[in-house]
Amino acid sequence: MLNWSLILNNFSIKFHIVSNFLKNKNLNYEKAQSLINNTLVDCDDGELYLEDTKSESILLDDNKIKSSSFKRDTGYGLRGVTEDKVAYSHSNNISEKSLEMSCDNIKSTLKHSNGKYNHSINKTNQKFYDELDPIENKSLETKIELLKEINQYARSKDESVKQVTANFLGEHKNIEILRPGGELFTDSRPLVRINVSILVEKNGRKETAMYGVGGRQSYDNYLKNDDWKKICDEAFRMAYTNLESKPSPAGEMKVVLGPGWPAILIHEAVGHGLEGDFNRKKTSAFHDLVGKKVASDGVTIIDDGTIDKKRGSLNIDDEGTPTEKTVLIENGILKNFMQDRMNARLMKTKSTGNGRRESYKHVIMPRMRNTIMLNGNNTQEEMIKSVDKGIFAVSFGGGQVDITSGKFVFNCTEAYEIVNGKIGSPLKGATLIGDGPSSLKQVLMVGNDMKLDPGIGTCGKAGQGVPVGVGQPSMLIDNMTVGGTQI
Repeated sequence: MLNWSLILNNFSIKFHIVSNFLKNKNLNYEKAQSLINNTLVDCDDGELYLEDTKSESILLDDNKIKSSSFKRDTGYGLRGVTEDKVAYSHSNNISEKSLEMSCDNIKSTLKHSNGKYNHSINKTNQKFYDELDPIENKSLETKIELLKEINQYARSKDESVKQVTANFLGEHKNIEILRPGGELFTDSRPLVRINVSILVEKNGRKETAMYGVGGRQSYDNYLKNDDWKKICDEAFRMAYTNLESKPSPAGEMKVVLGPGWPAILIHEAVGHGLEGDFNRKKTSAFHDLVGKKVASDGVTIIDDGTIDKKRGSLNIDDEGTPTEKTVLIENGILKNFMQDRMNARLMKTKSTGNGRRESYKHVIMPRMRNTIMLNGNNTQEEMIKSVDKGIFAVSFGGGQVDITSGKFVFNCTEAYEIVNGKIGSPLKGATLIGDGPSSLKQVLMVGNDMKLDPGIGTCGKAGQGVPVGVGQPSMLIDNMTVGGTQI
């Protein structure tokens, strides 16, 4: 058995580690470290995860501020892992008594386990976002006045504007991860989102569209120089365009996906199937296909946590592993899965820095960060010219996905018909139906206009939501089933 106290003392003396969570409380750093050392000594892995999160939401609707809320949540989660068995205990009370109870629970759950603790986590000094508090960065009064300005500007766009909804969502999350032997990892994570929804009415017909932006930076990055007007302009453009839409055709046809947000289809229908837990359990359609061709030539998909200030980026994941750029599919060949530490160990590979959790109340799972298809060589114009009859899908709304099979149904919020190589009328009620693995093999062209989404994505899995990003160039897919009302 390792002498944890000796290791801890040497580490602490050398590096003068001080926890921001475990000072000026009735639980100090040395006591917490001693408890987790003794609790996790016979485990393969585990940590004490500490979190302090501030969040706000301010909503304007029907010409007035409808709600304004602020929440602060602080707590810890203690995890022990041996083989594929996970014991987890959490509390919003950071105290010696509470942590002792959690330690007892972990020991009881894993009492017949006998693991060998793995300390192999590389350190990093890379930062992909600033240590700032976006909530405190701008006063509540200023935010409320800006929402009123947004409302006035959006309503002035056209007499057809009948309803405007706008909201600010901000978050500041500080985390610490303590591991046996004195390892301490920290991260400070800002996150903001600004949404504008506009309802227009003309000749008795109503249409609504929403546009939003966000990322790991302050509100000012989106509001300076009246940049917020661009959010209103885009929401209005989408809503007004749909006033002229006609029923979508139905049947099998070629589909051109626009750049940026349409990559949510890749995220849902393909990305989840490339997460390590589904493949370890052999429930993913990709579980035995590493090294094999799973997509058309020219299709390269990565999961990248290193993009500056993007919504899905992380300095470290929720286990302390530095984030990275992970190649999933390269030129059609499946290369890797996204891994947390447990699934990587059981699959005899390494973590890719994809271990994520919604909060201290939740267990870690392999989750996407920013999932992106890289550029190809074709232009969007070439794709559209090659289509005699099809649709051009610019943006998606809701949909349903079977994660394990990749089968999907997505609703298009902005789409156009393609007739004889030209974009025609906007369409209403278009849905895309298929499955991710098959769709990847039906890609005929990959564009050279890759774009990232505007920063509004939240991914759900097993009841947990985490911020994510997506991106792609334009893409031409053959023989996709389109659902509509016009045959």
